[in-house]
Amino acid sequence: MSKLPGIGKKTALRMALFILKEDELFAKDLATSIASLKLNVKYCKKCHNISDDDLCNVCSNPSRDFSTLCIVENMSDVLAIESTGAYKGVYHVLNGVISPLQGITPMDLTIEHLIERVHSEDINEVIFALNASLDGDTTAFFIRQQLENIPSLKVTNIARGIPVGGALEFADELTLGRSISERTSL
Repeated sequence: MSKLPGIGKKTALRMALFILKEDELFAKDLATSIASLKLNVKYCKKCHNISDDDLCNVCSNPSRDFSTLCIVENMSDVLAIESTGAYKGVYHVLNGVISPLQGITPMDLTIEHLIERVHSEDINEVIFALNASLDGDTTAFFIRQQLENIPSLKVTNIARGIPVGGALEFADELTLGRSISERTSL
């Protein structure tokens, strides 16, 4: 259990001891649920988000704005954006970012399928919602280069800066610098 993300050895031990204290039916139900998760959950054929069908809830929803495509690193980013209720477009999950130090190349991600989508679907805007990191910026730069030959395509990046309730004195220099250079009108 300590191999699970965010679970250390002490927490894994507590979980194991909890399962041992429960009745046998609990352990069987837990094992069945985990096996079912692995067997029944698949990736959406269009956006690569997790789904229990060929198309996820977002891609199969006719009320979504299919002309706006938000590019994210992983499925948890989709969940985070969806929880805001502020975005009504569709997504493309890259399943990672380009990271030369970790040996992750564009071929290891879903970038090729993304480029095909933008060329074949009626997409007017691509929004980059990647983490503000060297790897995230490298990935966005690489994809932007691939999309340069589409003159009508609007390419945007989510805003980055000081969080609501954050104090300027505690912001790192890169975040504060971007906040100033990417300021908006009031």
